Amino acid sequence: MRRDTFLKSLAVLAAAGALPMSARAAAANLKMMIPANPGGGWDSTGRALGKALQDAGAASTVSYDNKGGAAGAIGLAQFVNASKGDPNALMVMGAVMIGGIITGKPPVSLSAATPIARITSEYNVFVLPAESPLKTMKDVVEQMKKDPGSVKWGGGSRGSTEHIAAAMLAREVGVDPAKINYVAFRGGGEATAAILGGNVTVGGSGYSEFSEYIKTGKMRAIGVTSDARIKGIDVPTMKEQGYNVVIGNWRGVYGAPGITPDQRKALTEMIVKATKSKAWAEALDKNGWTPAFLAGAEFDKFVDDEFASLRAVMVKSGMI
Repeated sequence: MRRDTFLKSLAVLAAAGALPMSARAAAANLKMMIPANPGGGWDSTGRALGKALQDAGAASTVSYDNKGGAAGAIGLAQFVNASKGDPNALMVMGAVMIGGIITGKPPVSLSAATPIARITSEYNVFVLPAESPLKTMKDVVEQMKKDPGSVKWGGGSRGSTEHIAAAMLAREVGVDPAKINYVAFRGGGEATAAILGGNVTVGGSGYSEFSEYIKTGKMRAIGVTSDARIKGIDVPTMKEQGYNVVIGNWRGVYGAPGITPDQRKALTEMIVKATKSKAWAEALDKNGWTPAFLAGAEFDKFVDDEFASLRAVMVKSGMI
């Protein structure tokens, strides 16, 4: 077969999605939607995953598009409308997006996109600015009981896991969750700046986003939302301090709407390959993320269950 005829045949097969995964991945130019502003957990997750995809040879290039706001709903809408049928498009998402969809009821929901995999899990941490007159979670609770509005909570979008945790805490200590003074930021970078600048009383996010500031003493960690102490992290749980506040913060990836089952399988295989790379192992270690891979029908069910469980927590906490 002539070389030009062979290349034309390859192009036709690739367009039809008929090439084996290895042949397509070698030429894959992936587009990663990060539905948050730079500097936060989704941003670091998306960029670490992109590096791992390249490190593993699953993609030749990865381009990133940050579109923050509304717990990821703005980026989700753009992803769904602009990427229909695109087998090389991915979007970072997680528990925060599910919470935001429940509270915000955006016109475009997650069901419009294609589930690929859950990749990490971590827990939230509450921190105080280093110069805060408050020193412990007990101090925060006592102040909140006296005057709920005087305690300014800073974190991700409304419906984020840190927002839910703050509402859970309020309910635990007899404060009306509707009176919580919660300031929603468009990304972890903005929230971090507000905490470091003393513009909020308490900050909340995934531990990895604040870890370097906790280590250097710029933030004081006062509680994590895990069920038991986290190995290597010397911060008391909310539960051991007498507050039944336990909530996780997982992250995953979705594909574009309208891709075929084979294209979904190919993307899943690419993510599997990436999560076995040295670059991904280094990212997990650096950020303190727990690997939590889940794909296929199990991931589909997990997302459905998360919608139900988070909605139940929000109802119980008076958020909706």
